[in-house]
This record gives sequence, structure tokens and C-alpha cells, in this order.
Amino acid sequence: MKASGYNNGDGAAEANWQKFSSSIEYIIFNPNTVELKEAIEFIFHAPPKKQMIVDGVIAWADVEPNTNSRADKLLQYIRCVRNNLFHGGKFNGHWFAPERSEQLLRHSLVILTAVVEVVPNVRDAYHG
Repeated sequence: MKASGYNNGDGAAEANWQKFSSSIEYIIFNPNTVELKEAIEFIFHAPPKKQMIVDGVIAWADVEPNTNSRADKLLQYIRCVRNNLFHGGKFNGHWFAPERSEQLLRHSLVILTAVVEVVPNVRDAYHG
């Protein structure tokens, strides 16, 4: 995304997810495959939770993204899935709710694969 213009400009090389979300709003409202439609529905009906510390104990909390954009909200949920995969979600060396984690990951990948393909400059950068 950063290489295709979806970045925050000079300074730290960070992706501009909000700008990208505006480019994919159409496909989020009008999925072009059954698989994509089901993936979007799954994420919205069973969104990822965020790890929090509550009274000194690790707990999971529902977090509603602060946006009115359906695409932006979906991408925030997918980034939460990614963060849980790499920064949390394991207890005593085992995954917390492994079946749910697998579903969230699988559906997130379906969505990311689809949205990469609908934005030409992102698709070109991704495929090199």
C-alpha cells in the first residue's frame, strides 16, 4: 500500500488505511464473490476482540472502531486480527479460541486478497 501512494507522506513509512478504505468502499458494499460476501459478513457479525488488562488480568474486550465508513471499520477489524496473531492471543503457549482465530484469519485473508485486486496501483505494487 505504501509504495502505491497509500501512505502518510514524508516521515515514518506508514500505510494510510483510511485513504485506502475509501478506494475499496464499493467492493465492501457489493462483494463480487460469495466467498468475499461471507467473509465480510463473518467479520462484521463476529468481530475480533482486543486484548486488555483489566484489574491486572489479561481479558478480551469488544472494541467498536470509531468510524462511519464500513470499509474503514472492516480494515480496522482486520488489523486487529493481525495484531492478535502477532502480539497476543496465546495463553500458556496455546492459542485462545483456536477455531475462532482460524476463522478470523481465513476470512481476513479472503478480504485482503480481494481488495488488493480491485485497486489497480495496489494490485500492481503487490504483484510487482
